[in-house]
Amino acid sequence: MARIKDVAEAAGVSTATVSRVLSNGLHVRPEVRERVMAAVEHLGYRPNLIARSLRSQQSTTIGLIVSDIRNPFFASISRAVEDIAYEQGFSVLLCNTDEHPEKEAMYLNLLRDTSVAGAIMSPTRSTVANFTTSNLPFPTVAIDRSIVNGDTDAV
Repeated sequence: MARIKDVAEAAGVSTATVSRVLSNGLHVRPEVRERVMAAVEHLGYRPNLIARSLRSQQSTTIGLIVSDIRNPFFASISRAVEDIAYEQGFSVLLCNTDEHPEKEAMYLNLLRDTSVAGAIMSPTRSTVANFTTSNLPFPTVAIDRSIVNGDTDAV
């Protein structure tokens, strides 16, 4: 996988210049922009979104944890969330727990590790009574089931 440093070397510019080109920054000569974009194309460079979100402290990914994606209710919710997220420049990471608390915990850890912007989730039946979002570093909204302890918004 090509890195920004590889693009800079191929284009004969600094990594800062590559960054300015990729973010459509000002003060880049057209011929330099063309060289950088040619190197990006040739090397197949794709920005590392996780690294970018760590640097900027912002993510464009939303986690969606549902109890059973086969349930038409959750399929409909998933479609609506994805449609709106896409319109707003976000992507959705869909997680299906099959009502297993262990899978729910694993997915919450995954969302924490990938630094999502937020989460929409349907807690499992067995965790809804004890579930809390106070230890999660991102905003969370519950769907289908309200969280008993009341520290989470629900719809």
